[in-house]
Amino acid sequence: MIRSHPRMAWLAAGLFALAALFCVPLGIEANVLLETANDPVAIADRGLKRAFDATVAIAEIETALEAKDADLAQSFVDLSDERGATLPQELRQRVKAAVDDANSAAAAAGSFASGLITGEPKDMAGLAGTALGDLFVFGDIRDAVREGSRYISGEKYDQLILGLACVGIAVTAGTYATVGAASPARLGLSAVKAARKAGRMSGQMAEWVSRSLREVIDLSALKRAGAAVTQPAVAMRAAREAVKVEKADGLVRLASDVGRVQARAGTQAALDGLKLAQGPREMSRIAVLAETKGTKTRAILKTLGRGAILLSIASFNLAAWVLGAIFTLFGLVSSAKAGVEHTTQRHLARKREREAARYAMMAQTRT
Repeated sequence: MIRSHPRMAWLAAGLFALAALFCVPLGIEANVLLETANDPVAIADRGLKRAFDATVAIAEIETALEAKDADLAQSFVDLSDERGATLPQELRQRVKAAVDDANSAAAAAGSFASGLITGEPKDMAGLAGTALGDLFVFGDIRDAVREGSRYISGEKYDQLILGLACVGIAVTAGTYATVGAASPARLGLSAVKAARKAGRMSGQMAEWVSRSLREVIDLSALKRAGAAVTQPAVAMRAAREAVKVEKADGLVRLASDVGRVQARAGTQAALDGLKLAQGPREMSRIAVLAETKGTKTRAILKTLGRGAILLSIASFNLAAWVLGAIFTLFGLVSSAKAGVEHTTQRHLARKREREAARYAMMAQTRT
């Protein structure tokens, strides 16, 4: 029909042109999204353009102050400064006062002591105490003795804490041997243990850690130690023997990523990341985000959730948009080409018809 009627070709071209007005911009945007699919910083920046402004920042800061989370409130102030969101000066002063109070010597000392003794940090000072205890093996031995004793006696025990304590003892030995080269993993393991104790680890992440620990920890080695595992020296030796170091690379990488987040964005950001991430790859993305955004990381994760590190639209759908845009442009070009060709052919055919009629008339007049 298009071949016999050029108007149909032009009609098709017009319809494709209208479709292109809708499909091509979506296709271009989808292509840009696909190109940044592996860049969590670019994903976060695009998400913040739509989801973050001064109104959101003020509401989140007020909520954080009510919850006495000065670190999160300051994170939103830092993000507001980066994004150009205007905040009331009175609100900024309240945040500064809350941060000063949280960082006071008395509060820091109490938090440090709590982290050192209980191994459950709530802020940077608390994690410093936890990390110090773990670095000198005190914290890991404490956890290994407690959970190991429960395991051997048949009581309910936390497999994650027991396994992480054993791995921590092995990593601590590596930290000393390499003069601190493994310290990010050491600090990361402390944060992972703290997240587990505080219930701030996602179910998917906890499942992955449990599965990895089953491959890394030889629980029979702890059983062979028997009741003597309650003695710190025996527990330390048994923990080292129980760890299959050659299979612990995945856990060490996870711990290193957690340590990177903590170093750049703070303790709470590391714990928030463990609660948000559903596996080690997502934690690695959060570490990349933290290395660029620093103290603003917590506010970004609070605002966007997993949308801060992953595309909110499936790659398959984005690819379909790109293909749709290509098909629309192809249809437009093809229809326009057909319209031009058929219009030209009809013009030439009519011209030939007119010339033939003229020649016929001339022939008749001659005769």
